[in-house]
Amino acid sequence: MNDEKYLYEYAVIRVVPRVEREEFFNVGLIMMCKRRRWIRVETLLRPCCVALCTPDITEERISAQLRQFAAIALGQRAAGPIAELPPEERFRWLTAVRSTWLQTSRPHPGLTPDLDATFDSIFNEQVR
Repeated sequence: MNDEKYLYEYAVIRVVPRVEREEFFNVGLIMMCKRRRWIRVETLLRPCCVALCTPDITEERISAQLRQFAAIALGQRAAGPIAELPPEERFRWLTAVRSTWLQTSRPHPGLTPDLDATFDSIFNEQVR
């Protein structure tokens, strides 16, 4: 039996409708394990939450930004030069602090023997 545990980091992806008020709703999760060169991202956008946004932040705009975020995270070449970086560098770039309406939480670390099961558990707790 393999009792090996992997160090991972995750951040919750958020939409911040009014940056100055620091209110947000969670729309996804990004998780990375440097040792395994593993990264995973998943998003879930609820239309009822979009109604909380300012008029210039539409569902289409949020969806387009989330698709681009995921493309970079997954290393898709069409997403540009950042997508060609190793998983840990893409993760760092995507989770850097920014003052815009699409943000992430600070990264949180953990240990797990099963990255996918841990991702699913965190996603269900924080996003779903």
